Amino acid sequence: MNTLKAGDNAPQFTLQNQRGQSVDISSLQGSKVLVYFYPKASTPGCTVQAKGLRDSIKKLNAKDVTVLGISPDPVSKLAKFAEKEMLNFDLLSDEDHSVADTFGVWGLKKFMGKEYDGIHRLSFLIDETGKITHVFDKFKTKDHHEVVLAAL
Repeated sequence: MNTLKAGDNAPQFTLQNQRGQSVDISSLQGSKVLVYFYPKASTPGCTVQAKGLRDSIKKLNAKDVTVLGISPDPVSKLAKFAEKEMLNFDLLSDEDHSVADTFGVWGLKKFMGKEYDGIHRLSFLIDETGKITHVFDKFKTKDHHEVVLAAL
């Protein structure tokens, strides 16, 4: 895994959101973007993390930040997750994990003695010019939104 770092240019990508619409990150240039990768919709940790961002969206938007959550889930699962948790930002489907690969967040994981490939829970703050200014890799899911707000 070769994870991108602060100072790197953010990769360009287009993915479908929970409504089946294409979201092109280049269309967001000129504002800050928080791209956060999470392993699986509707799981306890991912739900807590998403709710924290949902509840902080006004503060994030006031700082000109657009939130994009990315997981390998299909669009239909993202739609259910967004509706159930009343999420107010886009969730993007990266089923082939090509965007996760580009950011360097797809790799070997270990859980309960098993090894498998999956998404590592990392977030990237991208500035108005497309440069990564912050990589968030050490946080608890319940505190993720607070860590991001403190960095802003």
